[in-house]
Amino acid sequence: PTNDFFPELGSLPRADVIYFCSPNNPTGAVASKAQLTSLVQHAKKNGSIIVFDAAYAPFIRNPLIPKSIFEIEGARSCCIEVNSFSKYAGFTGVRLGWTVIPDEVKFSDGTPVRQDFNRVMTTAFNGASNIVQSGGIACLDKEGIEEISKLMDYYLGNASILKKGIEECGFKAHGGKDSPYVFVDLKGEKSWDMFSKILENAQVVTIPGAGFGPGGEGFLRLSAFAPKESCVEAVQRLKELFKNK
Repeated sequence: PTNDFFPELGSLPRADVIYFCSPNNPTGAVASKAQLTSLVQHAKKNGSIIVFDAAYAPFIRNPLIPKSIFEIEGARSCCIEVNSFSKYAGFTGVRLGWTVIPDEVKFSDGTPVRQDFNRVMTTAFNGASNIVQSGGIACLDKEGIEEISKLMDYYLGNASILKKGIEECGFKAHGGKDSPYVFVDLKGEKSWDMFSKILENAQVVTIPGAGFGPGGEGFLRLSAFAPKESCVEAVQRLKELFKNK
């Protein structure tokens, strides 16, 4: 968190593939253009391929924050971008997404990565059904984009409510801006212990950071994917629980 959850690139071992998600789940952190530029430069220097997860990109409202890794110079030669309708168009159960692999991304022997990816996909996957594809197309027409934008604003409003509320309870919170997630620093307390305390005493469901891996210990994730009224009620209950904190 001291580096806003952006990796210390100089201390990382070399890797063939680097996975990076921004806006990030679960931390809510959003990488700046300068940070993404350093990430691309790191990958090019080490011969790595970045898999950039842009599933939460529509939540970005700051015009200075890149929504795509391909806004970064040099990214076309070392980056693959994946995205999905799940988060911003409610396709979580329907499942429809896409992958962008530029021709310039190649293995060390010069073979285009997209050739292998296409071989794997056409062998293991028969494609999304026509009805699902039609739904995706509808999301991208003028009316669909307008509805999605309204929904993103609604969830961002919820995130602001949650972040402000948990900070008023005495906690430091990350994310919640250009992102639907708020990551709460528990100041050394175990995430499952805090999860249980909040659930049992306030009947509010949170997500323990430890559930995302060892690096998430000591944090809780709050999600804006709920009705506004539920977020307001949750904050009221949390304030009551921590009023003497």
